[in-house]
Amino acid sequence: MDDTLIIGGRQVVSRLFIGTGKFADYSLISQVIKSAKAQVVTVALRRVDFGTPEENMLKYLPENIILMPNTSGARNATEAIRIARIAREAGCGNWVKIEVITDQKYLLPDNFETIRAIEVLAKDGFIVLPYMSPDLMAAKRMADAGAAAIMPLGAPIGTNRGLKTRELIQILISEINLPIIVDAGIGRPSEATEAMEIGAAAVLVNTAIATADDPVLMAEAFGQAVEAGRKAYLAGPGASRRFAEASSPLTGFLRDEDRAAP
Repeated sequence: MDDTLIIGGRQVVSRLFIGTGKFADYSLISQVIKSAKAQVVTVALRRVDFGTPEENMLKYLPENIILMPNTSGARNATEAIRIARIAREAGCGNWVKIEVITDQKYLLPDNFETIRAIEVLAKDGFIVLPYMSPDLMAAKRMADAGAAAIMPLGAPIGTNRGLKTRELIQILISEINLPIIVDAGIGRPSEATEAMEIGAAAVLVNTAIATADDPVLMAEAFGQAVEAGRKAYLAGPGASRRFAEASSPLTGFLRDEDRAAP
């Protein structure tokens, strides 16, 4: 079976995307990427300081990755578009994660402003991956606007609460003809496996790895969990049942022995 993931015309080998925020030490990031075997890495442009090498996030990223700047900090489409264009002019490539957040309490993405940003940036040649609240109509409009993938949240960003929006994500997976990448909220490798088992194309993990006692080991665990979940999805898990069903026949054997006894 051909299970190649293609986004924006490019083959993506690893289905675990890595975020680079919240690390206590930037030098850990390259180790985390290697341990997770990650290929797509997202970074907020505001954490890229070209004037101070030790504070420049890009310094710690391997050369063989797909760099995906995000528009963290944008409060509307105009700001997101500006950040994306600055990132491309700075040499960060044409992949971009659109993140527009006007709500400062729950940090939920603004789907309407996100759609506006996609319309402009897709026409401008960007490979646009929008972070969004899982809503089917919004996802359809994002796809129509030129998104290369859809990235619904599993739970509010940074909460490590898991797949609280599982049912809505499953609807997107069923109805949207684009890769669905679960972004935000995943806190355990088992939750990444769950996302992959229901058919997600990939997951993006940051907080759960960056805040672990051993981020490098946790990154490895997430990498293995994503691979296991994808294999389980492709294998086709058996149906769940309400009542018990024996895996071996309950007739014969001991009962036949009982009948044969004198």
